[in-house]
Amino acid sequence: MSRHSRLQRQVLSLYRELLRAGRGKPGAEARVRAEFRQQASLPRTDVLRIEYLYRRGRRQLQLLRSGHATAMGAFVRLRDPAEEHRGTGTPPDAGDGRGSPFDGWGAAPETPRGGR
Repeated sequence: MSRHSRLQRQVLSLYRELLRAGRGKPGAEARVRAEFRQQASLPRTDVLRIEYLYRRGRRQLQLLRSGHATAMGAFVRLRDPAEEHRGTGTPPDAGDGRGSPFDGWGAAPETPRGGR
C-alpha cells in the first residue's frame, strides 16, 4: 500500500478534526460526512481545488470550535416559483458537475425578491 501525500494526510486530519468538533452539535457530523463524500470524486491532480476546499474546511473548523456554533446545517438554493409550477426547473448544479464553490458550508441562502 502506498503512502499518503502530505496534502492527503492534511485532508484526512481535517476530516477527523471536523468530526470531533461537530460532536454534540445537531447536523454537524452528517454535514461533514456528506461534504467530504461529495468531494471525494475530485481527481488527485486538481490540487488547486483541493487546496481551496481544504482552506474552506479549516475556516469551518474554526467556526465550529469558536463556541458560537450550536448546530450545522446546509443552505440550499431556492427555486424560482414560476419554474416549480411549470416543472421545467433544472437542478442548481447542472453543468460541469462540479457545483459552485459557494454551495454547501458558509454560503448565504438566496432570498426571494420582492421584500418578503
